[in-house]
Amino acid sequence: MSRIGKLPVRLPAGVTVEVADGNVVKVKGPLGQLCQKVDSDITVTVEGNEVKLTRPNDNPRFRSLHGLYRALINNMVVGVSEGYTIKQELVGVGYRVEVQGQILVFALGFSHEVHMMLPAEVKAEAEAVKKGQNPVLILKSCDKQLIGQVAAKIRSMRKPEPYKGKGIKFVGEQLRRKAGKSAGAK
Repeated sequence: MSRIGKLPVRLPAGVTVEVADGNVVKVKGPLGQLCQKVDSDITVTVEGNEVKLTRPNDNPRFRSLHGLYRALINNMVVGVSEGYTIKQELVGVGYRVEVQGQILVFALGFSHEVHMMLPAEVKAEAEAVKKGQNPVLILKSCDKQLIGQVAAKIRSMRKPEPYKGKGIKFVGEQLRRKAGKSAGAK
């Protein structure tokens, strides 16, 4: 059996799971509601405060789907109960971000500002910049897939370059740095 798929998903207090027709799993919690369509071959059952997934046999396709859907449902349960947070740091002279409701306004060294509209499920805030520190953008959401996609889109606007490390990076991310041109080579 799948090591991930056979583990039951424990439901914290305040979280309810409902399996609708068409094998659609709906998870409700204090931070929101999420839905996920599960493959018709995987059976989802709610027993007390646990969600269990079973597969018909050990076919490799069913084994992979078993672990996949268990992980997705677990991410939904964690999202609606605790939520997900991603922090991104803007490294570079003059790089900054401003949050105007659901619109982010970036100054990234281009000749113009870059505007980005956030989905309604994602909330953003910019940490106050202290002298000598880089601006930090904080994204919060209950949907792990969506917040990851938004963070990747933001990072793609100005990826960190390997020589000085300028760009948008995740807080705590280690960048591979390259040596610049060697001085004195004639």
